[in-house]
Amino acid sequence: MAGERSVAGGPLRLLLGAFGDPGHAFPMLALGRALRERGHEVTLQTWSRWQADAEREGLRFAPAPEYHVFPTRERPLKPFEAVARAVGDTRPLVAQVAPDVVVSDILTLAPALAAELEGVPCATLIPHVDPRGGPGFAPYSLGARLPRTGLGRAGWRLLDPLIGRGLEQGRVELNETRRRLGLPALDRPHGGISEHLALVATFPQLEYPRVPLPGTHVIGPLQWEPPTADVDLPPGDGPLVLVAPSTAQDAEHVLLRAALDGLGGLDGIRVLATTNRRALVAPVPAIPANTRLVDWVSYARTMPHADVVVCHGGHGTIVRALSSGCVPVVAPAGGDQNENAARVDWAGAGVRIPRRLVSASAVRLAVQRALGEPGLRVRARELQAWAAAHDAGTRASELVEALAAE
Repeated sequence: MAGERSVAGGPLRLLLGAFGDPGHAFPMLALGRALRERGHEVTLQTWSRWQADAEREGLRFAPAPEYHVFPTRERPLKPFEAVARAVGDTRPLVAQVAPDVVVSDILTLAPALAAELEGVPCATLIPHVDPRGGPGFAPYSLGARLPRTGLGRAGWRLLDPLIGRGLEQGRVELNETRRRLGLPALDRPHGGISEHLALVATFPQLEYPRVPLPGTHVIGPLQWEPPTADVDLPPGDGPLVLVAPSTAQDAEHVLLRAALDGLGGLDGIRVLATTNRRALVAPVPAIPANTRLVDWVSYARTMPHADVVVCHGGHGTIVRALSSGCVPVVAPAGGDQNENAARVDWAGAGVRIPRRLVSASAVRLAVQRALGEPGLRVRARELQAWAAAHDAGTRASELVEALAAE
């Protein structure tokens, strides 16, 4: 067991553990800030690159283990080996902090397993739409929308055996890790998600209808970004289109180049585009008069001035756009971007461009549709109003506090 717990009703000691990519670290930083503002003592364990940011938010910082789990020249660790080793590195931290609750990112199993070994309640933060499927759902991240008919649902159910085999393989691998740690096996899939408390940090309007899952709460998007200097917007008063490509996908800037070509010189609009600090593999042609190309931009301060956001569909970018009342134009490049694009399209809040069709003309037509269909802007503003009325950090903090009181 960990050390003595906090006094009932008083400030809590909390340990948060997050995967180091921005899409996972940023929502956990937002949660840590919200908990700290409520008077709790918060320690964040994540990659060292976020130490200064965590400490700036008033959080204690602990570096997370970082291992090679994919093929490299040196011997890589298999995933369950890496998790078991990380638990060994993380368990002393749990004992030292003696937290009332551990909150573990969905991709970071070590804090959750270390908490279980120490007898500490654990919650899971899912920093995007819930990846767990339901009857008739298409496979997660495939990019297919929720079917509208019984026939469509029946068609996707044909894949249930294949999906079931994948879930069973995941369960077996997790149970092998648990066996190595001396923990009992689990008989359910998605064993890395807490049954006690799972915080789904997205808009409920992007979640497909389903029977509620035990302990699961859709709290709204948890948003954070590092300090960034302001940039000047393109001059004029026409609609502003922000081109915000992924920081992890599309190394050749296919979407950025298509947007610059397709939107440059388009009558009546202004374009602000960013490389997101990723080097261009080849020079960009002359920048049109209605366009500014910058290295980095604050989404939090820029999107409220924008009408449309052209992006690859990272969850953080999508929810920031919708929280600002912008219509997303989404051209997914990989990973869960396909799922996010499908959810935005299903919710009637944006326009998606299939990856294979990304071109200057496709971006231009999609932006013209985003600006020309009033229903899209109305829906985006509905989500903006929902976000303003439902603070995700407050709701998540209340749920964590309730878990600690059980």
